[in-house]
Amino acid sequence: MAGFNMQGLMRQAQQMQQKIKEAQEELEQMELIGSAGSRLVKVTVNGKKVISFVNIDPKAVDTEDMEMLEDLIIAAINDAYSQADEAYKEKMGAFEGIGGLV
Repeated sequence: MAGFNMQGLMRQAQQMQQKIKEAQEELEQMELIGSAGSRLVKVTVNGKKVISFVNIDPKAVDTEDMEMLEDLIIAAINDAYSQADEAYKEKMGAFEGIGGLV
């Protein structure tokens, strides 16, 4: 196999693994805030969809209509997850199709 450089290929694979690791670390460090109900309910997640904080404005709490509050929480989580999906695509999209590395 003329021109085949195994060491070069291995070096490229190691560099790619390092870039993937760095992208994953960036996703873990991100702070994305999803909101609903004119920001009455906010949910903070990282780029890997781990919820770290939920903030509920007292104006969102109506003991007569807890279902509305539950819906707002779900909507805020879904908004935050949508942002996390976009961040993931941005950071990891270039690595899709590289079997076993991601």
